[in-house]
Amino acid sequence: MKSPLNSLLPLPRSARLGEGAFALKTPCTVFCGADPLTAASIRRVLEDVPGACWRFSDAADHADVVFRLSMAEAGRQSYRILINRGMIEVAAHDAAGLFYAAVTLAQLARLSDNLLPGCEIADSPDFPVRGVMLDISRDKVPSMETLYWLADTLAGLKVNQLQLYTEHAFAYRGHEEVWRGASPMTGEEARLLDSYCRARHIELVPNQNSFGHLERWLALPRYNRLAELPQGGAPLPWGGKREKPDTLCPADPQSLAFLADLYDQLLPNFSSGLFNVGCDETFDLRGGGRSAELVRERGEGRVYLDFLKKIHALVTARGRRMAFWGDIIIRHPELVPELPRDAVALEWGYEEDHPFDAHGALFAASGIPFHVCPGTSSWNSLAGRTSNMLANMAAAAANGLKHGACGYLMTDWGDGGHWQPLAVSLPGFAYGAAVAWGHARNANLPLPAMLDRHLTEGFGETLLTLGDVYLFCGALHANSTELFKILSSPRSRPLGGNVTFATLRSVLERVDAAAASLPPSRSIIARETGQVIRLLRAACRRGIALKEGGIDEPSACRALARETEELMAAHAAVWRLRNREGGLQDSLARMDAILKEYKPAARGYGRK
Repeated sequence: MKSPLNSLLPLPRSARLGEGAFALKTPCTVFCGADPLTAASIRRVLEDVPGACWRFSDAADHADVVFRLSMAEAGRQSYRILINRGMIEVAAHDAAGLFYAAVTLAQLARLSDNLLPGCEIADSPDFPVRGVMLDISRDKVPSMETLYWLADTLAGLKVNQLQLYTEHAFAYRGHEEVWRGASPMTGEEARLLDSYCRARHIELVPNQNSFGHLERWLALPRYNRLAELPQGGAPLPWGGKREKPDTLCPADPQSLAFLADLYDQLLPNFSSGLFNVGCDETFDLRGGGRSAELVRERGEGRVYLDFLKKIHALVTARGRRMAFWGDIIIRHPELVPELPRDAVALEWGYEEDHPFDAHGALFAASGIPFHVCPGTSSWNSLAGRTSNMLANMAAAAANGLKHGACGYLMTDWGDGGHWQPLAVSLPGFAYGAAVAWGHARNANLPLPAMLDRHLTEGFGETLLTLGDVYLFCGALHANSTELFKILSSPRSRPLGGNVTFATLRSVLERVDAAAASLPPSRSIIARETGQVIRLLRAACRRGIALKEGGIDEPSACRALARETEELMAAHAAVWRLRNREGGLQDSLARMDAILKEYKPAARGYGRK
């Protein structure tokens, strides 16, 4: 019989099987030699074990399970578990270590039906910070129930930081026109979530983009005066132009006053000392805008760094430490040593060949603390990009360790209307959490089985399979899939060069085969997986119609239009399982744009 020690997630640094087993008694007496908050967090974890009954005692004598602090352990967050026939002994370096030991014990109890094998486990993390950043501004804002569920899920994976990426989705007083209709997070909700996370040893880090990606603000007349390029039209590195203004003008003193107001409203709701100010993809600085003369005189990198330092001063004055996305400054390596020494650079990259090695070496050589930030590869994909995600996550961990990164932050974005359900992101959260805790022992996890034991209720293999159908479409893209582009782009966009009727049929057959193997369930994950299948089928059928010319035939258009209407209805229903209403209409509008293409050609559409 396979040892349950080999099914722990993440796999521990050391796990040695011993003699006998410890059967959880009814009740099982537990002593926790730590502060009341830590004891409460341990109690919460243990009481979630099915079939177990616990009695918590103030005395260690005669206790069946003993938790103690011990400075002899390996370091921060480290713990040791000794299980024999008579008792369970836990020693940890700190409160977090005790909590993670409880997480491991709870997993072991579930995996062994409460008959825990005799063993010794010694464990500690590779990265002291292991986080998840969830996009709540394009376009989904999760319900509080979902956020609480996510905090519990991440704590069970030993993740200790959560960020909610914000552009406009916080209810700032006096700025209602920006977030009206978005169902934003409120200050009270942030405080509740902060407290909930703290009780699970998760740091809820405030996050507000503060330079670029402010389109929702700067497109409005009231804020347009703060834009670097008020008319929009910034050239994009991957081609085309950004239609609307997106970036604050760094030469305008009112830009800092605007940010100060946001910070004064946002930061008091968080206990974290860290603050992610974003500042990525400030492409408007290249567009000949209000700072054009300054850019010509001093250079784009210097103008960017000077404004970043002013933001740093705002953050420092409010008692916080600044974190920021490192994509702009890394393009100006000569300026990296001039960054504030306490700032944390967030080195992000989402492809399997992202240069985490070279960039990590530069930040390390400059003495700048940094986190590696891979992605779940869920966005702009419909079903994810499983192979890319695994390689990207593993490369971030390996090179982060190589160059001394102090953290590992998984990112999960919502570009393109946030069509992918949350289930698509769960494999990335699980695998990223595992390699962040211990890269060497977790890089080659049997991920499908691990997902089903801990997270995905029997849908792990299907989600991973659906996440790799993009490989068979005939065209590969960075940060997206051809299938997403087919479903979301106007018919005037040419299909990828090697996309054929045969490749699309191949993808559709793989999707149908995965659908046929689904276990019967009406759980949220089951319904989300069903929506992923609908999205992929719709993309394949649209692609086939585009490739073969059937999109001009009324009968084909009627079928495609019906499928798109059904897809939109299902998208709304699945959206509402985990998310607030705000943003849904924006997301649906992208599907409706495709629906409108079909109807003129579908003569008689809608007739009985």
